[in-house]
Amino acid sequence: MTNQSAAGTHATLSRQELASIDAYWRAANYLTVGQIYLLDNPLLREPLRLEHVKPRLLGHWGTSPGLNFIYAHLNRLIRLQDADMIYICGPGHGGPAMVANTYLEGTYSELNPDISLDAAGLKKLFRQFSFPGGIPSHAAPEVPGSINEGGELGYALSHAYGAAFDNPELIVACVVGDGEAETGPLAAAWHSNKFLSPVHDGAVLPILHLNGYKIASPTILARIPTDELRSLLIGYGHEPLFVEGDEPAEMHERMASTLDEAIQKIRTIQDAARSGKRPAGRPNWPMIVLRSPKGWTGPKEVDGLKTEGFWRSHQVPLSGLADNPDHLRLLEEWLRSYRPDELFQNDGSPVAAIRATTPTGTRRMSASPHANGGVLRKALAMPELGPHAVDVNKPGAEKAEATRVMGGFLRAVMQANEAARNFRIVGPDETASNRLQDVFEVTERAWMEKILPEDTHLSRDGRVLEILSEHTCQGWLEGYLLTGRHGLFSCYEAFIHIVDSMFNQHAKWLDASRDIPWRRPVSSLNYLLTSHVWQQDHNGFSHQDPGFVDVALNKKADIVRVYFPPDANTLLSVTDHVLRTWDRINIIVAGKAPAWQWLSLDQARVHCEAGIGIWEWASGSGEPDVVMACAGDVPTVETLAAVSILREHLPELTVRVVNVVDLMTLQPQEVHPHGLADREFDALFTANKPVIFAYHGYPWTIHRLTYRRTNHANFHVRGFNEEGTTTTPFDMTVMNGLDRFHLVQSAIDRTPAAHANGAGLKQMMQARLLEHHDYIRAHGQDMPEVRDWKWTAP
Repeated sequence: MTNQSAAGTHATLSRQELASIDAYWRAANYLTVGQIYLLDNPLLREPLRLEHVKPRLLGHWGTSPGLNFIYAHLNRLIRLQDADMIYICGPGHGGPAMVANTYLEGTYSELNPDISLDAAGLKKLFRQFSFPGGIPSHAAPEVPGSINEGGELGYALSHAYGAAFDNPELIVACVVGDGEAETGPLAAAWHSNKFLSPVHDGAVLPILHLNGYKIASPTILARIPTDELRSLLIGYGHEPLFVEGDEPAEMHERMASTLDEAIQKIRTIQDAARSGKRPAGRPNWPMIVLRSPKGWTGPKEVDGLKTEGFWRSHQVPLSGLADNPDHLRLLEEWLRSYRPDELFQNDGSPVAAIRATTPTGTRRMSASPHANGGVLRKALAMPELGPHAVDVNKPGAEKAEATRVMGGFLRAVMQANEAARNFRIVGPDETASNRLQDVFEVTERAWMEKILPEDTHLSRDGRVLEILSEHTCQGWLEGYLLTGRHGLFSCYEAFIHIVDSMFNQHAKWLDASRDIPWRRPVSSLNYLLTSHVWQQDHNGFSHQDPGFVDVALNKKADIVRVYFPPDANTLLSVTDHVLRTWDRINIIVAGKAPAWQWLSLDQARVHCEAGIGIWEWASGSGEPDVVMACAGDVPTVETLAAVSILREHLPELTVRVVNVVDLMTLQPQEVHPHGLADREFDALFTANKPVIFAYHGYPWTIHRLTYRRTNHANFHVRGFNEEGTTTTPFDMTVMNGLDRFHLVQSAIDRTPAAHANGAGLKQMMQARLLEHHDYIRAHGQDMPEVRDWKWTAP
């Protein structure tokens, strides 16, 4: 192991400081090992016996001593400089280390009084870790100070930058594991520094933690030559400072002096930018590369095989204790090597010298309000909807682009919250494409690189974040929300799938947080999915996928909401609603193309409040012969066009139109808070009449939501059937059987009252489908009767 440091070797720590920091580090390491192994005898006040050890050994040791080392030195820095700082733990299952530090700081016991700072509390602390009825092995919501789930790698750095945006006094220390650094999302997230303003934002201090190994193989960044690694990090726009070695006293000196240097560089950058003394543009922010042995201070060899500084220390270095008494002896020697009698008093509490090394109050990273963002969260200032609404005097008389109307409203939201700087829009280079460009009238895209004269809507001060990495967008927004702010993620529908697993983790985080009394509610994660499956006729099959909703529906019912506003005013109403919510994941699916408008703003508000309803103006009176239901903007148009055909050719048929905005209303009331009671559901869909349901996504989603309903057997759902290509807009619906002609045929087939007179109309619909087939291939566009169709009142 090389012993070099870019920060030099001059003494930074006094002898007392060195002893205190080392004692803290040893205590944190002891607590970490204890959590992984011990069921009893937490302070080794008697010889270690097998019954003191957990029967199932779970946890990750290898990364933990490095995490503890970093935490100890950050605490010193906070105390000396009164720094406002949080700690983001990227390296996998570093949970026992994070719990150990929050316990030593006292925060853990304050929030969990039964885990007291004494021998009894220590026993409970050890017992609960990775134990039935206890806590997870990673930095989960249960860990004070945590804002990200360490169990899924790749997102620490994007979370860190999200936390730093619009947080000018905050420093986010972000530990990036060298295994995590191999993931695509993390590799893209290094470019987040191109969006960080030294004037308005806080700072991120990345700490690349190189311990050399993953589960069973080396890591790339730990093996490449140092000069190559330095060049890579400089190429990312950072000034890397190296701390390398394995001898504790020397490493303490190097880390302390390097951290001092890094923070001084951050302060110099910020002071110069905020005083106007430095030119505009991106600074080279410092970062630290910490190279230390994996499993540092643990067993050097086990059964004659190298363990410390090798992948064998990744999880549980000593296993099979029941069958191998020598391993039990080695475990006791390992624990006693930290000299616990020097670290804990007779009652089991940490000695005063250790407690004195930690910050106090909210300066403790585990007690920072930024890491419990609901404490800081303030409701958005919300503008009135009226000035942004489309004037709809009668259904289907006007056209508008729904997301462009939404963009005008978001402009007003951004403007109303300009002083607070607590609202951001993120997206992969699609703000303008998705018709939200009106927001650029009050803010610009954030951009810290060179700006050319011909560039548009780029600014050092912008609050719209665009990068062509959905992972980074999601990570930024999660970090922003979890530290108390608000936002919206706009994305093409097909490519939101890129963040499926990130969505899953955030949903799980919200779900777990609800059971933790001290976790305060955070603003909802809001998605706008546009350029959707029915408007990707020009881009083809690769861009045609509505399945993200199906991923979302697998999560707990009380977390997820899915909205399909059929026009601009319903989209306005839904947007206004979701921006006011908390602890939810809201998914809005809406088109951006010019489309017919159906409801006035007042009607839209009523409809969205209910989430579902009969459109009386499109329905016959009395008991229906058939229910024509729809969810989604294009399915709504096709349903109403089908109803027009049925009304013209089968006037004796009574048709009811039911439109669904809130998809969750289809579930039973006992399954989802927005679900309808069976009585209400039957009042809309009847108990025994055919229901032809035109749905935006995959048909089986509707069957899944309604399978317990009385009339489910009579539901016939048409939607996306994984048929797509580059074609005309209407042909996309034809290919999937969602078009008006197929809907009419389905209504005839399934409605007894239509059988007598419907055969001729069914044949006419088939002729229209053949005519459509030939017309688009001859003319390259849809038939005039489709392009020029307009709703006419009954």
